[in-house]
Formats: sequence, structure tokens, C-alpha cells
Amino acid sequence: MQKPISVRFLILFLLYPRYNLMYNPSMEYKVLIVDDEISICELLSTELELDGYETKCAYDGAAALEAFASFKPDIILLDIMLPVFSGYEVLERINSVSDVPVIMLTARDATEDIVEGLGKGADDYITKPFETSELLARINALLRRYKPDRSLRDEQVNGPMRVIPSAQAVYLEDKPVKLTVTEFQLLQIFLNNRSKVLSRKDIATLLGEPDYDENTRAIDMHIQRLRRKLSEASSLRFIETVHGLGYKMRDFDESKVQR
Repeated sequence: MQKPISVRFLILFLLYPRYNLMYNPSMEYKVLIVDDEISICELLSTELELDGYETKCAYDGAAALEAFASFKPDIILLDIMLPVFSGYEVLERINSVSDVPVIMLTARDATEDIVEGLGKGADDYITKPFETSELLARINALLRRYKPDRSLRDEQVNGPMRVIPSAQAVYLEDKPVKLTVTEFQLLQIFLNNRSKVLSRKDIATLLGEPDYDENTRAIDMHIQRLRRKLSEASSLRFIETVHGLGYKMRDFDESKVQR
């Protein structure tokens, strides 16, 4: 026998868009929540489902990897201190096979922890305690970047580099280059501002993070990882440091490439 719908739920459903999944575009996304504190998982799951997301919780590193394979999430919220496998181990294993965006969600708030998390491939890092509204905003921002922007032209070229935004694909000298969501977004920012010097604040704003704290060095870590991956596929140096100002991408003429 089916349970009757409560009057309270019906009122919320009809009057408040947040509780009405028919009005919420986020309902197409799945979020994997990985935290060994059950109360935090349940809280986040409730908040995200009220916002239209489908969620699944995992309470240790092994369960996280199993859930990643079966649930196929669009984004992952990942704690660092987990039983079985640490959050860092989970992150490295997932990044080796997928570019799904990952937000580290942890009580470890030291600068070196933030740098390590971003350096290992996380797309964002949020420390506990946190405001749910901020977390939802960051999830939405990452998913907007993760979902290909079909309005962009089909292919961008810079010398031997080819970028296909609709497929989130990058080729260097005809070799595929695997990037995370944030790294791909960074590359597009540089391509769209070729030869222009961009400060860290400029880059953070274009990434949708206007409140970026330069003390975290998050932008530098993302660029360092992007440079490393590009250098593994080509001897050309695409992203240059302009000391005291920021970074810029070299504009290569494919017929006159200087190595």
C-alpha cells in the first residue's frame, strides 16, 4: 500500500522551486559523497536532493571506489581522512581513469594540506565547517565547467595544439592529453586570451572564483599540473610566467614553431 503524500511536502513542492524537481535543472546530475561521518553524509545528501541532485554515500575509501564504478557520478565530494584508503589514494585512482570533478571536503585546513589536495588533482578544496550555500554554489560552478559549452566553436588551434571544447578533448602533436575539468577550463582561458598577461585574480575570476585567496596558491598548483601534462606531450612551452604579473599563453604560428 502506497503511503499518502504529506500536506507539508505537497505545499513545499508546489510553492518552493527548490523542492520541486520539475523546475530544477540540477536533477540530471549525480553526486557521490565520501565521508566516514555518517551524519555529514546524511546532511549533505538531504541538502543536495532538495536541490534536485541524485546522491549516493560511501563511508570508506574502498566503498568510494566501488560506488564510483557503479554509480557513475558527475561530481564527487571527498574527505581526506577515510578508513581503508585515504581520500588522496581515492583521488589518485579516480583521476587515473576519469576526469570527473572532485571537491575535497575536509577538516584539514592548513595551507600545505590545500596545496597537496590541489596538487594531487582535486578541482576544489573546501574546509569544514562550511556553509551549505557555498558548497552548492561551488558544485554548480564546477558542473557548468564540466558540461561542455556547445556555443564554443568546434575546434581551437595553437600551433600543434588542437582543442575540441564540445568533446573536452585536447591533442598535442596528434597525441591525446588527459586533463581534469579545471585544467581544461584553464587551457581554454589561456587560448581565448592568447598572448595576454593574466593575473592570478583574472584567472580566478574567469574560473568563476572571484573571492580567490592568493595565499592558497591554488591557481599556481592548477597551472603547474597543466604545464606538466602539456610538457609530457610536447617540448614546446605554451604557458609562460610573467614575473610579478601572472601568466600568458604563447601564440604559435604552426609554420614557424620555435622550440
